[in-house]
Amino acid sequence: MDPYPPMPDSSTDAPRRSRRKEARPGELLEAALSLFLEKGYAATRVEAVAARAGVSKGTLFLYFPSKEELFKAVVRHSISGCYADWQLELDRYQGSSAALLARAFEVWWQQIASTQAGGICRLMWAEAAHFPELAAFYRHEVDEPGHAMLERILQRGMDSGEFRPMPLGEALYLVLTPMTFVMLWQPTGTLCLPMDHGLTPHSYLLSQFRNCLRGLLREPVDADTLPLPQLHPTLPLHTTDI
Repeated sequence: MDPYPPMPDSSTDAPRRSRRKEARPGELLEAALSLFLEKGYAATRVEAVAARAGVSKGTLFLYFPSKEELFKAVVRHSISGCYADWQLELDRYQGSSAALLARAFEVWWQQIASTQAGGICRLMWAEAAHFPELAAFYRHEVDEPGHAMLERILQRGMDSGEFRPMPLGEALYLVLTPMTFVMLWQPTGTLCLPMDHGLTPHSYLLSQFRNCLRGLLREPVDADTLPLPQLHPTLPLHTTDI
Protein backbone atom coordinates (compact mmCIF):
# COMPACT_ATOMS: atom_id res chain seq x y z
CA MET A 1 0.00 0.00 0.00
CA ASP A 2 1.29 3.45 -0.91
CA PRO A 3 2.14 5.25 2.37
CA TYR A 4 1.67 8.63 0.71
CA PRO A 5 -1.58 8.43 -1.30
CA PRO A 6 -2.54 11.39 -3.48
CA MET A 7 -5.26 13.72 -2.27
CA PRO A 8 -8.51 13.42 -4.25
CA ASP A 9 -8.97 15.97 -7.06
CA SER A 10 -12.25 16.51 -8.86
CA SER A 11 -11.07 19.05 -11.42
CA THR A 12 -10.79 18.34 -15.13
CA ASP A 13 -7.02 18.14 -14.69
CA ALA A 14 -7.37 15.42 -12.06
CA PRO A 15 -5.40 12.68 -13.91
CA ARG A 16 -2.43 14.99 -14.51
CA ARG A 17 -2.56 16.41 -10.99
CA SER A 18 -2.93 12.94 -9.50
CA ARG A 19 0.23 11.82 -11.26
CA ARG A 20 1.99 14.91 -9.95
CA LYS A 21 0.83 14.25 -6.39
CA GLU A 22 1.93 10.63 -6.58
CA ALA A 23 5.42 11.82 -7.51
CA ARG A 24 5.67 14.43 -4.76
CA PRO A 25 6.81 12.19 -1.88
CA GLY A 26 9.68 10.87 -3.99
CA GLU A 27 10.62 14.36 -5.13
CA LEU A 28 10.58 15.61 -1.55
CA LEU A 29 12.73 12.70 -0.39
CA GLU A 30 15.27 13.32 -3.15
CA ALA A 31 15.42 17.03 -2.31
CA ALA A 32 15.74 16.28 1.40
CA LEU A 33 18.54 13.77 0.89
CA SER A 34 20.53 16.23 -1.22
CA LEU A 35 20.13 19.02 1.33
CA PHE A 36 20.87 16.82 4.34
CA LEU A 37 24.13 15.78 2.69
CA GLU A 38 25.03 19.31 1.62
CA LYS A 39 24.22 21.10 4.87
CA GLY A 40 23.86 18.45 7.56
CA TYR A 41 20.73 17.61 9.48
CA ALA A 42 20.79 20.54 11.89
CA ALA A 43 21.28 23.21 9.22
CA THR A 44 18.70 21.87 6.77
CA ARG A 45 15.41 23.76 6.84
CA VAL A 46 12.16 22.25 5.67
CA GLU A 47 11.47 25.46 3.72
CA ALA A 48 14.60 24.79 1.66
CA VAL A 49 13.55 21.20 1.02
CA ALA A 50 10.12 22.31 -0.15
CA ALA A 51 11.62 24.98 -2.39
CA ARG A 52 14.03 22.54 -4.00
CA ALA A 53 11.17 20.11 -4.64
CA GLY A 54 9.07 22.93 -6.10
CA VAL A 55 6.27 22.80 -3.52
CA SER A 56 5.14 24.86 -0.56
CA LYS A 57 6.13 24.12 3.03
CA GLY A 58 2.50 23.28 3.71
CA THR A 59 2.56 20.62 1.00
CA LEU A 60 5.66 19.08 2.54
CA PHE A 61 3.92 18.85 5.91
CA LEU A 62 1.00 17.00 4.30
CA TYR A 63 3.38 14.09 3.74
CA PHE A 64 5.97 14.54 6.50
CA PRO A 65 4.80 16.26 9.71
CA SER A 66 8.28 17.23 10.91
CA LYS A 67 11.90 17.40 9.82
CA GLU A 68 12.61 14.36 11.97
CA GLU A 69 9.93 12.32 10.20
CA LEU A 70 11.24 13.55 6.85
CA PHE A 71 14.74 12.35 7.72
CA LYS A 72 13.42 8.98 8.85
CA ALA A 73 11.56 8.62 5.56
CA VAL A 74 14.78 9.43 3.67
CA VAL A 75 16.63 6.69 5.55
CA ARG A 76 13.89 4.15 4.88
CA HIS A 77 13.61 5.12 1.23
CA SER A 78 17.37 5.15 0.59
CA ILE A 79 18.69 2.29 2.73
CA SER A 80 16.46 0.15 4.91
CA GLY A 81 13.79 -0.11 2.22
CA CYS A 82 16.26 -2.33 0.31
CA TYR A 83 16.51 -4.88 3.11
CA ALA A 84 13.46 -6.99 2.24
CA ASP A 85 14.85 -7.73 -1.23
CA TRP A 86 18.28 -8.48 0.21
CA GLN A 87 16.79 -10.87 2.76
CA LEU A 88 14.92 -12.66 -0.01
CA GLU A 89 18.09 -13.06 -2.06
CA LEU A 90 19.90 -14.35 1.02
CA ASP A 91 17.13 -16.89 1.66
CA ARG A 92 17.38 -18.23 -1.89
CA TYR A 93 21.15 -18.27 -2.30
CA GLN A 94 22.61 -21.71 -3.03
CA GLY A 95 26.32 -20.99 -3.60
CA SER A 96 29.31 -20.84 -1.29
CA SER A 97 29.38 -18.48 1.67
CA ALA A 98 32.49 -16.80 0.27
CA ALA A 99 30.62 -16.04 -2.96
CA LEU A 100 27.61 -14.90 -0.94
CA LEU A 101 29.78 -12.48 1.02
CA ALA A 102 31.18 -11.17 -2.27
CA ARG A 103 27.61 -10.68 -3.47
CA ALA A 104 26.77 -8.77 -0.28
CA PHE A 105 29.68 -6.37 -0.91
CA GLU A 106 28.57 -5.98 -4.51
CA VAL A 107 24.95 -5.17 -3.71
CA TRP A 108 25.95 -2.80 -0.90
CA TRP A 109 28.30 -0.97 -3.28
CA GLN A 110 25.80 -0.73 -6.13
CA GLN A 111 22.75 0.31 -4.09
CA ILE A 112 24.28 2.23 -1.18
CA ALA A 113 27.96 3.17 -1.29
CA SER A 114 28.06 4.39 -4.90
CA THR A 115 24.88 6.43 -4.52
CA GLN A 116 23.90 9.44 -2.45
CA ALA A 117 22.62 7.03 0.18
CA GLY A 118 26.23 6.34 1.09
CA GLY A 119 26.50 9.83 2.52
CA ILE A 120 23.85 9.12 5.16
CA CYS A 121 26.30 6.99 7.14
CA ARG A 122 28.79 9.84 7.34
CA LEU A 123 26.01 12.27 8.23
CA MET A 124 24.90 10.11 11.15
CA TRP A 125 28.43 9.68 12.47
CA ALA A 126 28.87 13.46 12.37
CA GLU A 127 25.58 14.37 14.06
CA ALA A 128 24.64 11.39 16.23
CA ALA A 129 25.86 12.98 19.46
CA HIS A 130 23.60 16.00 18.89
CA PHE A 131 20.54 13.96 17.89
CA PRO A 132 20.57 10.79 20.02
CA GLU A 133 16.98 9.88 19.13
CA LEU A 134 17.81 9.93 15.42
CA ALA A 135 20.96 7.93 16.13
CA ALA A 136 18.88 5.31 17.95
CA PHE A 137 16.46 5.22 15.02
CA TYR A 138 19.33 4.76 12.55
CA ARG A 139 20.87 2.02 14.65
CA HIS A 140 17.53 0.19 14.86
CA GLU A 141 16.52 0.78 11.23
CA VAL A 142 19.86 0.38 9.43
CA ASP A 143 22.73 -0.92 11.54
CA GLU A 144 21.08 -3.75 13.46
CA PRO A 145 19.27 -5.44 10.53
CA GLY A 146 22.25 -4.86 8.24
CA HIS A 147 24.63 -6.40 10.75
CA ALA A 148 22.23 -9.30 11.25
CA MET A 149 22.35 -10.13 7.54
CA LEU A 150 26.14 -10.12 7.52
CA GLU A 151 26.21 -12.23 10.68
CA ARG A 152 23.88 -14.70 9.00
CA ILE A 153 26.31 -15.06 6.07
CA LEU A 154 29.26 -15.48 8.41
CA GLN A 155 27.46 -18.03 10.60
CA ARG A 156 26.41 -19.91 7.47
CA GLY A 157 30.06 -20.21 6.46
CA MET A 158 31.16 -21.34 9.93
CA ASP A 159 28.38 -23.90 10.20
CA SER A 160 29.34 -25.44 6.86
CA GLY A 161 33.03 -25.52 7.74
CA GLU A 162 33.90 -23.12 4.92
CA PHE A 163 34.88 -20.36 7.39
CA ARG A 164 37.06 -20.97 10.40
CA PRO A 165 35.28 -20.77 13.77
CA MET A 166 35.70 -17.43 15.52
CA PRO A 167 33.61 -15.08 17.67
CA LEU A 168 30.84 -13.78 15.45
CA GLY A 169 31.35 -10.18 16.55
CA GLU A 170 35.01 -10.28 15.56
CA ALA A 171 34.14 -11.74 12.17
CA LEU A 172 31.44 -9.10 11.67
CA TYR A 173 33.79 -6.19 12.26
CA LEU A 174 36.45 -7.78 10.09
CA VAL A 175 33.92 -7.31 7.27
CA LEU A 176 32.37 -4.04 8.43
CA THR A 177 35.58 -2.06 8.94
CA PRO A 178 36.48 -1.52 5.27
CA MET A 179 32.84 -0.85 4.40
CA THR A 180 32.59 1.80 7.10
CA PHE A 181 35.90 3.37 6.13
CA VAL A 182 34.75 3.83 2.54
CA MET A 183 31.57 5.52 3.77
CA LEU A 184 33.58 7.96 5.89
CA TRP A 185 36.22 8.48 3.21
CA GLN A 186 33.82 10.48 1.07
CA PRO A 187 33.98 13.28 0.18
CA THR A 188 36.78 14.66 2.37
CA GLY A 189 39.01 11.60 2.23
CA THR A 190 40.97 12.96 -0.72
CA LEU A 191 41.69 16.08 1.34
CA CYS A 192 42.84 14.20 4.43
CA LEU A 193 44.57 11.16 2.93
CA PRO A 194 47.53 11.09 0.53
CA MET A 195 46.53 9.65 -2.84
CA ASP A 196 50.03 9.32 -4.31
CA HIS A 197 49.78 5.51 -4.36
CA GLY A 198 46.76 5.56 -6.64
CA LEU A 199 44.44 4.20 -3.96
CA THR A 200 40.74 4.49 -4.79
CA PRO A 201 37.64 3.31 -2.92
CA HIS A 202 37.33 0.59 -5.57
CA SER A 203 40.89 -0.74 -5.23
CA TYR A 204 40.82 -0.42 -1.45
CA LEU A 205 37.60 -2.42 -1.11
CA LEU A 206 38.81 -5.19 -3.40
CA SER A 207 42.10 -5.56 -1.53
CA GLN A 208 40.37 -5.52 1.85
CA PHE A 209 37.79 -8.04 0.68
CA ARG A 210 40.62 -10.39 -0.30
CA ASN A 211 42.16 -9.92 3.13
CA CYS A 212 38.80 -10.59 4.81
CA LEU A 213 38.33 -13.85 2.94
CA ARG A 214 41.87 -15.00 3.68
CA GLY A 215 41.14 -14.46 7.36
CA LEU A 216 37.75 -16.17 7.24
CA LEU A 217 38.40 -19.23 5.08
CA ARG A 218 39.37 -22.40 6.90
CA GLU A 219 41.47 -23.69 4.02
CA PRO A 220 44.09 -21.62 2.15
CA VAL A 221 42.90 -20.58 -1.30
CA ASP A 222 44.91 -19.22 -4.21
CA ALA A 223 44.28 -15.50 -4.62
CA ASP A 224 43.29 -15.98 -8.26
CA THR A 225 40.41 -18.28 -7.29
CA LEU A 226 38.85 -16.06 -4.62
CA PRO A 227 35.32 -14.87 -5.46
CA LEU A 228 35.36 -11.09 -5.75
CA PRO A 229 32.52 -8.57 -5.78
CA GLN A 230 31.89 -6.89 -9.12
CA LEU A 231 32.51 -3.27 -8.19
CA HIS A 232 32.30 -0.42 -10.64
CA PRO A 233 35.72 1.29 -10.51
CA THR A 234 34.42 4.81 -9.92
CA LEU A 235 32.61 6.19 -6.93
CA PRO A 236 30.95 9.63 -7.13
CA LEU A 237 31.61 12.05 -4.31
CA HIS A 238 28.74 12.99 -2.04
CA THR A 239 28.93 16.76 -1.63
CA THR A 240 28.50 17.87 1.96
CA ASP A 241 29.54 20.79 4.10
CA ILE A 242 29.01 19.15 7.48
